[in-house]
Amino acid sequence: MLTLSDISLRLGNKNILNSISFNLQPKEFLGVIGPNGAGKSSLLNLIQGALMPNQGQIRLKQQNLNHYSQVERAKLVAVVSQTLSPVFSLSAAEVATMGLIPYKNWYQANTEADHQRVAQALATVGLSDKAEQRVDTLSGGEQQRLYIAKALVQQPELLLLDEPTNHLDVLYQHQILQLIRRLNISVIACLHDLNLAALYCDKLVLIQQGKIVALGSPEQVLQPRLLESVFGLACEIYQHSQLAKPQVLFYPCEQLD
Repeated sequence: MLTLSDISLRLGNKNILNSISFNLQPKEFLGVIGPNGAGKSSLLNLIQGALMPNQGQIRLKQQNLNHYSQVERAKLVAVVSQTLSPVFSLSAAEVATMGLIPYKNWYQANTEADHQRVAQALATVGLSDKAEQRVDTLSGGEQQRLYIAKALVQQPELLLLDEPTNHLDVLYQHQILQLIRRLNISVIACLHDLNLAALYCDKLVLIQQGKIVALGSPEQVLQPRLLESVFGLACEIYQHSQLAKPQVLFYPCEQLD
């Protein structure tokens, strides 16, 4: 689905990403983890085409990303940003309908098939009963699900999410990631919570100061000494008693051995 080969990004006089390489398989859920400022959001911006790398190549479905037009990219890649656009005067259905934009000319009216696509997306995220409600009346978790519905209306093959669980209660965090997991499409998500990443992602890529320091399954990446060196805190790794997934417990210390 996606191949990054030796990608580097420099903004001004600052190196943001250095020699990033990895593959994403169809229907794979990849979690991007690392400390603040590591370059996670910049990586998503490169993949969606909002930024251009100074070095290397990004291939989407075996074709150079630069060869796609903006509309072609929008049909293949949907993005749910960390900062959502202020559209509070619109209804939930109107926001979801914005996902049709890549498929429409300005003069084209929506068809019955379009309305069905929007209705199906809202149903998928559990918001059918909220279709006519204004966005500002929705809870934080409902708003996040709505923007995922908008992305689904685009019918992408790759979904990019920047901190999709940020500022959500624990229940909504799991609801959102369970929903994403069930979509059966390729997903790359920047995640702050390592334990959520371990529970829901097929693979993890750990980034520090713009470089990949680990890539693999959650079991391969979530190693105590590696995490201690990246995050600066001592930690223990234990297995979730019911889900058999690694979980991380950080604890303060004055000095790491």
